[in-house]
Amino acid sequence: MRAVVIAEASTVVLVEGESDRLAIEALAVRLGADLAAADAAVVSMGGVTNLHHHLAALAAEADAPGGGSARRVLGLFDAAETAYVRRAVDDAGLGGVGAPLDELGFYSCEPDLEGELIRALGPARVEELLADQGELARFRTFQRQPFQRGRELDAQLRRFMGTHAGRKAQFAPILVGALEATRIPAAMAALVAAAVDGGLRPPPT
Repeated sequence: MRAVVIAEASTVVLVEGESDRLAIEALAVRLGADLAAADAAVVSMGGVTNLHHHLAALAAEADAPGGGSARRVLGLFDAAETAYVRRAVDDAGLGGVGAPLDELGFYSCEPDLEGELIRALGPARVEELLADQGELARFRTFQRQPFQRGRELDAQLRRFMGTHAGRKAQFAPILVGALEATRIPAAMAALVAAAVDGGLRPPPT
């Protein structure tokens, strides 16, 4: 496994991939949260299965001679990965074993980040954004595939986002930028609030 390189920051926000990183950074801008001023860095792990490795690297850094104090660690993950994240967090000793993950700074998206954003925006609005980016015709072709026929529109949109390399990363900040303030997903807003040390509160639901 390749060596872990984590940005120098007092707060490290671990996310699964580049689309998650771009979404959180875009949301911080939307909420007026200055991650740099808070000395917080969002780090893409290249997959949730690298969480153990990243947490171990942070622990080893803190334990090394001259390593300084342990850094705050936060995270965002898909709901289906809750059991895995639970084990990783407990193994790393990040708070009491069995404590709610959100109380430890790890927040879950249901079912994933794209699902949260599509639900918040509504499928019709997401289709408008696809049209703005010249992707609607490709989506219509995708919908005609046998496996996609009969599926709910939001499920089709979620799957479409992952069918082309870079599409998730392309649309993550676009979807975040289109959100109404009162529709920002709670998990994402809570993570940004925690990253700036509680200086923000999630918007009302």
